[in-house]
Amino acid sequence: MKWVSYRSADGSTRCGVLRDHTIHAVGTDLLELLRADGGLEAAATRKPTEIVESATVDLLAPIPVPPAVRDFAAFERHVGNAGKAAGGDGTVSPVWYEYPLFHFSNPAAIKGPHDEVAIAPGAQLWDYEVEVAAVIAGDCSNLDAATAEQHIAGYLVYCDWSARDISAREMGFVYGPSKSKDTATSLGPFLVTPDELEPYRSGRGYALRMDGYVNDEHYGGGSWDEIHWSFGEMLAHASRGTSLRAGDIIASGPVGTGCIQELSGRRPYLAPGDTVRIDVQELGAISARITAPEPS
Repeated sequence: MKWVSYRSADGSTRCGVLRDHTIHAVGTDLLELLRADGGLEAAATRKPTEIVESATVDLLAPIPVPPAVRDFAAFERHVGNAGKAAGGDGTVSPVWYEYPLFHFSNPAAIKGPHDEVAIAPGAQLWDYEVEVAAVIAGDCSNLDAATAEQHIAGYLVYCDWSARDISAREMGFVYGPSKSKDTATSLGPFLVTPDELEPYRSGRGYALRMDGYVNDEHYGGGSWDEIHWSFGEMLAHASRGTSLRAGDIIASGPVGTGCIQELSGRRPYLAPGDTVRIDVQELGAISARITAPEPS
């Protein structure tokens, strides 16, 4: 199934199942459906409260305000390329192979799949990231990597908008990214249940393309099955000694060449007026127009 959240004609927020090109609304909040007995599977059997054409509504992020957002760095090729861009030789630190690394992102900065994205205040090197993310189905803790994917309600396209110049200064200190990742994260357009992706399973991921475009020009990307750390391994690490909650977002980090930073000056960073499209096979696409920084 493909689940969406949208703004109805009366201005209210609703969610439902996308069937062909129509939305069968069965609730007002996808997060509430995840938390309810039976989860999304039970909700899908409800009689729809309305049926609307998907082209006529304003799609929102499937989970507009997730409880928590963790963004990993699970693709080895990206980590090596980012190291080269920072002046290194591309060698990946041995620590990266010990366990999956992540940073917390800002649940209040979530954007819908077609929302405009303003450049962060003070940023000169504004970048996108081609990622996929899992949504947690229900509260869980101390998961085992071999079975952790059973706790995934679905997957969606994820774009972590990043200020590379601010990040370079922050990462020179010990704490890692903060304001460089704080302004916007785009999600959507659908929450796709894992059963729809099962025919594409390959290695630690899925044989599905992940690509980034700027002004309709292909900048880079790769395949989901290049991933080094599986979502099961990421969930197991994230849940160790704590709880994941229904609706939490677990993101993969960029696929190799899935951001401008990795392209070593071969492409300009983003500017107001640019349009970015993040396209993941079977999950759909995010499309965002870049605007000038908001007054601070």
